[in-house]
Amino acid sequence: MLTLGIETSCDDTSMAVLRDENELLSNVVSSQIEHSEYGGIVPELASRAHVQNIVPVFRWALGEAGVEPEELDLIGVTNTPGLIGSLMVGGAFAQALALALELPIVPVHHIEAHIVACLLEYPDLELPAVALVVSGGHSSLIYVGEWRKYEVMGTTRDDAAGEAFDKVAKLLGLGFPGGPEIERLALEGNPAAIPFPRPMLATADFDFSFSGLKTAVVRWVEQTGPEGVQEQLTDVCASFQAAVVEVLVEKTARAAAEKNVNTVLLAGGVACNNALREALRDQIADRARVLWPQPINCTDNGAMIARTAVLRADEAVGFGEFDVAASQALT
Repeated sequence: MLTLGIETSCDDTSMAVLRDENELLSNVVSSQIEHSEYGGIVPELASRAHVQNIVPVFRWALGEAGVEPEELDLIGVTNTPGLIGSLMVGGAFAQALALALELPIVPVHHIEAHIVACLLEYPDLELPAVALVVSGGHSSLIYVGEWRKYEVMGTTRDDAAGEAFDKVAKLLGLGFPGGPEIERLALEGNPAAIPFPRPMLATADFDFSFSGLKTAVVRWVEQTGPEGVQEQLTDVCASFQAAVVEVLVEKTARAAAEKNVNTVLLAGGVACNNALREALRDQIADRARVLWPQPINCTDNGAMIARTAVLRADEAVGFGEFDVAASQALT
């Protein structure tokens, strides 16, 4: 079976072709650079860029896979959560393709797809597991009792971890996206130099909040001044990153202990952060195996959508039944 995965939830236009469950024939990602001058995603620009990119990306993905459109058997497309305009571009394209080729469509939940991305590299991973999904828009702890059955243990109450990285990077004049640049500079800094707060670290729940940490960095910048910030740039990056990582790791470790799991999954764009990976593995290596996908499968991509569509192939709908960008819960 050949499955086309379509991902347009934010600012990446991506498509992948998957044969059966794990033979990935292509995984094409077109990232938008239009947002760099604004220090964040501009929804209207993202939607317009998807319209321009989606047909070339489709041709590229099929060409790389050596597949003709008529050979496809199934379409998977992100339909929630995400930017509504971006989701509608991918959804409309999926509908048009389904109508033209008489193909079924599987609506895919973006967060589930990030978790399922681990199956692309670890098809026999052991469940149950606790998954930490961290990206620009999401910070969630999810119990995976079995595939297609999820329990959301905690989520962000305000800024997601990746969003906090991007906003702090913008504040420090580091550009967008901010996560990789903060991580690079943090390697040269002292993570204990500035005592930034650890929001909600001691609460009994598994929720996250990073807006207060972001505000603490704002206050530090105001008090330190431009010259002082530049002199201590590596230290502020290291200290900020350490605060985010400590909260994420501590809550994940507690969630894994509460559920008594042997597997912890790390997924989403922030899963590319090496400091987070190493800290999580170091903290719980004695009681659980920590797994994460390779970087291209951590960030938004069509491969994770295709794999989730295969997982939920029995839920496929026809052209007339598919609701573009319809809200659905992660269950």
